[in-house]
Amino acid sequence: MRIEVNKNILASNAAAAGKNRERLRRHGVFMVNLMASPGAGKTSAIIKAIERAPELKMAVIEGDIASEIDSLTIEAMGITALQINTGGSCHLTASMITSALNYLDLDVLDLIVIENVGNLVCPAEFDLGETARVMIASIAEGDDKPDKYPLMFRQVDLILLNKMDLLPYCDFDLPRFRQVVTTLNPAAPILELSCKENRGVAGWGEWLTGATASTRAAKAAD
Repeated sequence: MRIEVNKNILASNAAAAGKNRERLRRHGVFMVNLMASPGAGKTSAIIKAIERAPELKMAVIEGDIASEIDSLTIEAMGITALQINTGGSCHLTASMITSALNYLDLDVLDLIVIENVGNLVCPAEFDLGETARVMIASIAEGDDKPDKYPLMFRQVDLILLNKMDLLPYCDFDLPRFRQVVTTLNPAAPILELSCKENRGVAGWGEWLTGATASTRAAKAAD
């Protein structure tokens, strides 16, 4: 007898994700699932979002296998940060996010940013109930990541290409990267970013502000 374990896990996760999404919709909260490989710059991008969109009432859910390094960094900026340590799991799940949402006052929040576990494989398969998905690729990783991890690139709403300041020093074919990404996901904009040089961070803040405003407007129209 064959047991479809993976199918059952994903079905259970999808059900929890649907409840999370409906809960956020009722409160008019925009939640973004930020995904990337380790070291691509997820925390740096969140810091820039905090700096560029100070008018947004924000909370951050930090996912890591271990440690509280990133959540402590965010808390030092005066932003509520909840730490989820997976203890070895390579991704967050919808039920983990449900538990985190229980600790947040959704009536006072505009935006929740989830920093998923650093990984380009499993996080793409697990819906968390997010409003939108954003992934970060970095120049230092090379231009072949869309070829190697197509599912991740297909399923996101925005791609941040970070560490543009390293472009002169890396063998990164920017036109090829853009071509492959556009083929995989023509609807997802690619925003060039350098957190170190503050390049593109205004556009990142504007994207979050606009998306959050649309979510609030949709709630008001209900």
